[in-house]
Amino acid sequence: MLRSGRWHGCLALLAGALPALAFPAPSLWWLAGVGLVPWLLLIRSAGTGRRAALDGWLGGTGYMLAVHHWLMPSLHVFILILAALLGLLWAPWGLLVFRVLGGPVSAAAVVRAVVVVPCGWLMIELARSWEALGGPWGLLGASQWQVAPALRVASVGGVWLVSLVLVAVNTAVALLFVASAARAVAVAGIVVCGLAVGAMAKWAPQPEESGVARIAVVQPGVVTGVDSAERRLAISERLTGSLAGRDLDLVVWGESSVGVDLALRPDITARIAALSRRAGADVLVNVDARQTDRSGRTGIFKSAVLVGPDGLTGDRYDKMRLVPFGEYIPARSALGWVVSMGRAAGEDRLRGTRQVTMSLPGADGGNGLRIGPLVCFESAFPDMSRRLTRDGAQLLIAQSSTSSFQHGWAPAQHASLGALRAAENGRPVVHATLTGVSTVYGPRGARIGAPLGTDTSGAAVFDVPLATGTTLYVRLGDWPVRLAAAVLALYFVFGAGRSLMRRDGVGPAGVTGEAAAGVAGPVVRPGP
Repeated sequence: MLRSGRWHGCLALLAGALPALAFPAPSLWWLAGVGLVPWLLLIRSAGTGRRAALDGWLGGTGYMLAVHHWLMPSLHVFILILAALLGLLWAPWGLLVFRVLGGPVSAAAVVRAVVVVPCGWLMIELARSWEALGGPWGLLGASQWQVAPALRVASVGGVWLVSLVLVAVNTAVALLFVASAARAVAVAGIVVCGLAVGAMAKWAPQPEESGVARIAVVQPGVVTGVDSAERRLAISERLTGSLAGRDLDLVVWGESSVGVDLALRPDITARIAALSRRAGADVLVNVDARQTDRSGRTGIFKSAVLVGPDGLTGDRYDKMRLVPFGEYIPARSALGWVVSMGRAAGEDRLRGTRQVTMSLPGADGGNGLRIGPLVCFESAFPDMSRRLTRDGAQLLIAQSSTSSFQHGWAPAQHASLGALRAAENGRPVVHATLTGVSTVYGPRGARIGAPLGTDTSGAAVFDVPLATGTTLYVRLGDWPVRLAAAVLALYFVFGAGRSLMRRDGVGPAGVTGEAAAGVAGPVVRPGP
């Protein structure tokens, strides 16, 4: 029995890890529609609620390990602890799946499962999207970044709605293997999901293109050694200088492209300003250094800083959401020992206090293109891009550096998030990195031009289509999450009501005692 339980647990780990193959780099996007099926069937066969919760936990641990395995060089064995802790979020989901799928499968049960199970999954995605729990990396819907109909769905309800549809399809497919009597209803559920996606793809409001901006991305490539910051800056200067005469609107450098406070280094500021004059466009750099913000706080900030032909323009955005362990250590007094085990932050970075939009110079000295900067994994948070769009940003720019994970899945995964953010907001996205992948997406999420890969040191110019109009996601926000919470609340309220009725002996028609038994069948009385 013990050996059987161990095998069952190993299968749960593997089943949970399977959907990770839908993300880059494997990019088996179609797997997201069926990848949860083995896990769902395993939970259904658990036998007890305790075993189902354990299968949920183990599967969640496998999912977290698979999606974040590239963190191993930084966190070493600690990634196992983190994955196990985050995997606990799936334990209640395991119970929910067991309760919904574990009993007799009627037509009503199929409908209930296809509605309730995805709502439970969405609550997990919402909970783990909290920055302190690692942020919304690896949301199931993000695996569909290159699927045009899915991007249209994202424009209606964000990545949340894509996840909801995917889990609904997985649940319906799993039910096809459970009971032949309910297969017609399960097939109908799959058809309804397909029709809903098709309807959104055809009729959802979409942005209208309104001109083109010429944006250059400078990617210096991998630079190591004690003087890496200086050599990286020199390479970025050389590449930017090569852009003269390209009729640019903006030049973008990646995250941590400048290692000094430009306010205290007028010599370096002057060099970047000279590049701005030569390129004929402002340069958006990213400073990773000890600085003082507008409120007088001094510490290490990561800041998007705009430099024009005359020097600093005054536009600066300080990163607000920091990477746990990479840029700060939660509860450092208790977990500071992690620094000795990997490449965790030796000193906590300071947070910015507000999001910022910046205006580039326009014709006749007026304001031109408005840009909304994001730094690093802030591009994973749907609400941040939505806020910038609502604040008037016409172009979203994510400055990133995945240098520590150059040979893993992280660079491609991170770059793919730009497609979701573009589709959600109806605004183009520029994803600029130090070492790749740097890429650009149009306002509907389609890739523009050829990306700069992880083996490239160079500069590229992109003709980026701009757009006007507002998507439903920008207007309505995270409504799928609110809907899922309401559905679950109703499910549990009615479930509690049914339990009370059974405890009080109330039958299906509101009658009690022997009359209730008579509804279900004859009452068998013991003999004398």
